[in-house]
Amino acid sequence: MRTAVRCRSGVATDTGPLRQVNEDRIYADDNLGVYLVIDGLGGHAAGDIAAQTALDAVIRELAVQEDDVERQLRRAIAAANNDIFELAGKDPDCAGMACVMTLAVVRDDTVAVGHVGDTRLYLVWNGALRKMTSDHSPVGELEDLGELSEAEAMAHPRRNEVFRDVGTQPRGPDDETFIEYKSFPFHSTAALLMASDGMSDALTSAEIGRIVETYAGDPGETAELLVEAANERGGLDNVSVIFVAGPDYLGVYSPEMAEARGRHAITRMRNGRRWKRIAGRIVWLAVGIVLGMLLIGALEKLAPQLLSAVPGWR
Repeated sequence: MRTAVRCRSGVATDTGPLRQVNEDRIYADDNLGVYLVIDGLGGHAAGDIAAQTALDAVIRELAVQEDDVERQLRRAIAAANNDIFELAGKDPDCAGMACVMTLAVVRDDTVAVGHVGDTRLYLVWNGALRKMTSDHSPVGELEDLGELSEAEAMAHPRRNEVFRDVGTQPRGPDDETFIEYKSFPFHSTAALLMASDGMSDALTSAEIGRIVETYAGDPGETAELLVEAANERGGLDNVSVIFVAGPDYLGVYSPEMAEARGRHAITRMRNGRRWKRIAGRIVWLAVGIVLGMLLIGALEKLAPQLLSAVPGWR
């Protein structure tokens, strides 16, 4: 599995000040272009075991090379689901365990995404942050449809309920009600942000965007800043972040971009002054031509009268 856009990623995860166990799992491999965020479902038995089981299954399945990326993603997520379901059936302490996940593969300038639940993947490009995955939850669905504002959804008491998960029942890779799959182009000047709901429940899209756009070359620092910001907002859940920067991506608020904007402004000012000088000269030339034509016309009209006054002129 080879990637045309060679990315650099950074990861960060934290239990948060209110939780005792981190039920999130994250995985990033820039060489393979594989990125994965898993969130063991809070309130369910053994969410951390479910998340680890899913991680192990996905890594195992992706080790088998396949040209069909969609098929590979679907097979990996289905294998994770069925491994969790089987383990839960054998161990009473794991009964009912499950997780949600977002799996992304960057290949040939394209991002392929397999997604179940309310973990998220965002595309960052041209100064805009765009959520590329749907929230498979009652509240998240209403937010995606525009029936709830972001603030209303974040404060909703049923925010953390999901209607799709990985592990509570047997699933096949082609189950239409299971895996959401999509793919989209990935430019070298773009970035990806993947996170558990511990981030998106704590930070608004605007706040996330401002942090992401400070990126200046260290993706790990960006991931850490997002986790710290989520924890500062209360840290009600585990929070995990993967930030994947294309080779030419720079945040619009980074020092490098600020310097580039300054250089551009100076160049634009210089070019503006030069064109003003040229325009001024053109205007004066046009005025001179018009005045000359008017003078010639006036002389032509006056010429007969002036000549008639000359003695001997007929």
